[in-house]
Amino acid sequence: MSSHTFQIRATLASPEATCAFAQRLGARLKPGDVILLSGGIGAGKTHFARCLIQSILVAPEDVPSPTFTLVQEYDTQNGPLWHADLYRLSDPLDAVELGLEDAFEQAICLIEWPDRLGDLAPTEALRIDFSVDAVHDEARNLLIDGPAGAQTLIKKALADG
Repeated sequence: MSSHTFQIRATLASPEATCAFAQRLGARLKPGDVILLSGGIGAGKTHFARCLIQSILVAPEDVPSPTFTLVQEYDTQNGPLWHADLYRLSDPLDAVELGLEDAFEQAICLIEWPDRLGDLAPTEALRIDFSVDAVHDEARNLLIDGPAGAQTLIKKALADG
């Protein structure tokens, strides 16, 4: 890991704690911020994304998983937001066809299954890897890494209140 990155490990005790972290992080995001969400099926990626999105929407609306639509777009208080689930993509070029390269610059982007992006994943993206805790199945272990400039943002979002 270079001096320009950071890594933080955190455990969130419950779905409510995961949602609270997502809400606090969402309040600090702006267009051009990209969050890559990885982890197995059921690890909490979509729950996190849904909580984050609902907390910054201009008007309340349903936030479905984009598993079949691939991308959902939202108007938020912080600017446009794209939520993509790339699980069904087989080629990184499919992400280009979806318009993700432009979205990375112009919108807040939450990307599930970012490994499908290959080399298209932005180097300055924040990466959050979710896993189910081995002892408490309601808890989620997070491994968060990204550019050094985002470290304070993450620490504040992880802090209570």
